[in-house]
Amino acid sequence: MSASRILVTGGAGFIGSHLADALMTSGNPVTVLDNLSSGSLDNIRRWINDPTFNFIHGDLLDHESLRKALTGCEVVYHLAADPEVRRGSMDPELHYRQNVEATFRLLEELRKTGDVKMLIFTSSSTVYGEPSKIPTPEDYSPLKPISVYGASKLACEALISSYAHLYGFKAIILRLANIVGPRSRHGVIYDFVNKLMRNPRELEILGDGSQTKSYLYVEDCVRAMLLAAESNASEVEIFNIGSEDWVNVKRIAEIVVEEMGLRDVRFKLTGGVDGGRGWPGDVKTMLLDIRKLKSLGWRPRYGSEEAVRLAARALIEDLRKPDA
Repeated sequence: MSASRILVTGGAGFIGSHLADALMTSGNPVTVLDNLSSGSLDNIRRWINDPTFNFIHGDLLDHESLRKALTGCEVVYHLAADPEVRRGSMDPELHYRQNVEATFRLLEELRKTGDVKMLIFTSSSTVYGEPSKIPTPEDYSPLKPISVYGASKLACEALISSYAHLYGFKAIILRLANIVGPRSRHGVIYDFVNKLMRNPRELEILGDGSQTKSYLYVEDCVRAMLLAAESNASEVEIFNIGSEDWVNVKRIAEIVVEEMGLRDVRFKLTGGVDGGRGWPGDVKTMLLDIRKLKSLGWRPRYGSEEAVRLAARALIEDLRKPDA
């Protein structure tokens, strides 16, 4: 992709560490900037002693860390963000600072240095809110997010678009479905596995169980991210990344129970809020139109149920290790 160094913000996190693996395996020198608030050094430990890999424990809100991380980089994958959608309703400022303000600080540094040629940003399906058109294409409007998280991602998209047009770098915006797989430490699968480890007889399910969404395995996501970055895109290009089907929360619970080898587990549905949602701001139905990215030659290897099963299996195995 690039002879110069590639920066991955949030590169010790779930998706970021898998992306760093792919970039390093392909021979790209990589710098990871991560404050380790949700990421872990264990995710990138295999590269720590590699001379082409550089890890900086720092925050995008810290100017010196950011300046140091950008040294020698012409391509930036910006994944750093607070990943918990639910948390925004309780602490909106957290999503503002870690998502919007952090992105603004990064863009300002790009403007001042002028060295970066391309920025790839991981946005979210939550920017669509509750669209009337499903599957939802990239040109759907109006965008009306119903969570602070979704609003923060949309604000980041707008900032990135303006800076790319004004200051001469290319921007790729990737709107992700629910990404699952090894190293994930948040989301419904992680929640279910932990609850069942504490009580293998009963599982609390937030909402009415009918929430239905697209799930994509992390390897498929990383392949899509790399391909989107290689596309002959205009100044600002937007791609949906997701699977072509969906699965509801109750079925996810059944898959997790099966993978844990449990029987006669009682499902306790909370009933949820606002029509069966798991929490305020939870989008109840989501399926992205991925034809644009498929036209470049990408397609997911796994459907939603298979992605959930593989992710649950990996998580269960990891959590059952003696030192977990």
